[in-house]
Amino acid sequence: MATQAPDRVNAGERPTHVRYGVIVFAVALAVVTYIDRVCISQAAPAIVRDLKLSPVQMSYAFTAFIWAYALFEVPGGFLGDWMGPRRVLMRIVLWWSVFTAATGWAWNLASLTVTRALFGAGEAGCFPNLTKAFTTWLPHEERARAQGIMWLSARWGGAFTPYLVYLVLQLVSWRRAFEIFGAVGIVWAVLFYRWYRDNPKDNRHMNAAELALLRGSDELAHGHSNVPWGKILRSPTVWLLCAQYFCLSYGWYFYITWLPTYLKEARHLEISMGAALAGLPLFLGGLGSLVCGMVSGPIARRTGSVAFTRKLMACVGFTAASGLLVLSVHLSNPVAAMLAMGFASFANDLVMPGSWGACMDVGGKYAGTVSATMNMLGNAGGGASPIAIAYILRWTHNNWDMTFYVSAAVYFMGSFFWLFMDPVTPLERAEPAKA
Repeated sequence: MATQAPDRVNAGERPTHVRYGVIVFAVALAVVTYIDRVCISQAAPAIVRDLKLSPVQMSYAFTAFIWAYALFEVPGGFLGDWMGPRRVLMRIVLWWSVFTAATGWAWNLASLTVTRALFGAGEAGCFPNLTKAFTTWLPHEERARAQGIMWLSARWGGAFTPYLVYLVLQLVSWRRAFEIFGAVGIVWAVLFYRWYRDNPKDNRHMNAAELALLRGSDELAHGHSNVPWGKILRSPTVWLLCAQYFCLSYGWYFYITWLPTYLKEARHLEISMGAALAGLPLFLGGLGSLVCGMVSGPIARRTGSVAFTRKLMACVGFTAASGLLVLSVHLSNPVAAMLAMGFASFANDLVMPGSWGACMDVGGKYAGTVSATMNMLGNAGGGASPIAIAYILRWTHNNWDMTFYVSAAVYFMGSFFWLFMDPVTPLERAEPAKA
């Protein structure tokens, strides 16, 4: 066990910055996570060709990951609250890295679907456990910005993945490419386990002044299994968080599943050009997360209300995403259409830091479980999206425009859930808290 940092603060002592190491590891893992999940969309044409799959069959492989990811969110978040993120993250990153590599070993639809489901089950605990780590390692005022930086990195990891996969596929087969991407996660797991401790007090490089900044936060680090499921299930805030995240995920999952196919079939772009444009929504989406994390603090200080700030950013984000998706349908130039779609993703990600910030504030020491619940039911929307799109295309004879109209309607619905939400009051507090 690491030697505990001293508790007494010396006069004039400046806080160390050891706590930012947890952001560095979160950023790296967010990039790895999105590389591993996005790479299949770029490899999909080759997979469909080699395994002789139809579009609907390929949608089953897409959806297998998403549904397994959704179903294992709560167990993954609960384990983080109980055992601590250190052991849980090390295990799940190793798990999903193996099944990332195993995607390249698939020989038919069944093996591909099962492999992607097992991959999704592993990734499920990632962001709830990173949220738990932020809750214990960062002071309250730094958490929203950390979430913004993390989601920026996640989106940018996914943004550059299409072109990265395109380049890798010029050198090796899609089967070898998945093995390469799987190896990266194993390296992260080893380094993280050596550095991270569930309680920041156990890091000997953190001085007393920095620990003083975390007073209160570090008390949330203790493992526990007595999650108040009754309070969680009865909480209107938790259900509204889940509903709005369902709407958010439904529209967003198009970018990491069907987008390369859409660019090829509907926009008639070459693979290299399509790969470059396919990263645009995730690139701009990452900027949306960063912008939200940067402006939320100043807006909250000016208005005096964290709750109002989160509602404002969410309603602006959902409404703009809906309108920009509709606009993209009516733009004949593929680059202009992708810019509109990219800014729809930017608006999408204005909602992200506030959603996860609400999970930290509402969940408290149960932040892992609450954020996992939101991500589970939210990703049910993501799980419905690829199959819904496949069937819309079948019923409308490949009318891609209709898929965007449906996504825009779902986005717009998400803004209404925020109007009735209290995104700041902890579950453990009996009386409502002022924002």
